[in-house]
Amino acid sequence: MVVYRFLLTPRWLGILALTLVAAAVMVLLGNWQLDRYHGRTAINERIDAGLRMDPVPLRDVLPAPTGGSGTAGPAPAEERSWTKVTVTGRYDSANVVLVRGRAVERTVGFEVLTPLVLADGTAVLVDRGWIPPAPGGDATVQPNVPPAPTGEVTVTGRVHLSESGSVGVTRRDGKLETRRIAVPRLAQELPYPVHGAYLLLDEQTPAADPTFKDVPVGHTNNWQNFGYVVQWWIFAAMTLFGYGWVARREARRLAGVGQERPTDRAAEPASHSVA
Repeated sequence: MVVYRFLLTPRWLGILALTLVAAAVMVLLGNWQLDRYHGRTAINERIDAGLRMDPVPLRDVLPAPTGGSGTAGPAPAEERSWTKVTVTGRYDSANVVLVRGRAVERTVGFEVLTPLVLADGTAVLVDRGWIPPAPGGDATVQPNVPPAPTGEVTVTGRVHLSESGSVGVTRRDGKLETRRIAVPRLAQELPYPVHGAYLLLDEQTPAADPTFKDVPVGHTNNWQNFGYVVQWWIFAAMTLFGYGWVARREARRLAGVGQERPTDRAAEPASHSVA
């Protein structure tokens, strides 16, 4: 092991430190991607469970808002997202929300949210589905929204967390418009307290208008994150292996192992040309 004493020199100790730091960072990045893989897997499992489960009352999942008009209640725990719930109330057709820029089957259109006002005076936003823009216009032209049923309506839907991001809300031709379903921001435009999440409609009594198309719910690409986990951990292993390989090559060089011996040209027999 005497030949490996060069590893204790400042130069090689510096190389070792950089190698260990680089490998540690790669392991941490792999662990971070592993956490994201587990998180996305949990989301996919909740989506699948929400499709299979029997609906539960809204109050079992979403706490009632306690503020005044124009405020949103607390958001549900992330673990309760995609839970299927049922609730009865009356649609407020005077405050329809159009969410523009939403694509279904490569066609850009609108998702239509309508507040469902409950007996206690609070409301929950219900995403009734997707519809295309009005015929003959571009993707920003307001669609012909089928009217919501009048009277008492029973809704079954899955709890969707409020979307993040800073959004603007405008009112055009009697309807609110936005790009993101940010419940707290939309609540500011409504004359009653609003629950802290919205419902993605599955069933409705009376039945929903057939013009609406179901809003597609895509699973997260959790396996991409798992691939990143493997990638970062392999890079970490390769970094450590590379340090060992370079150190061994340096040790062999110092020991004179594997070096080619110089050729003694004088010892070679002279070649004679034949006239």
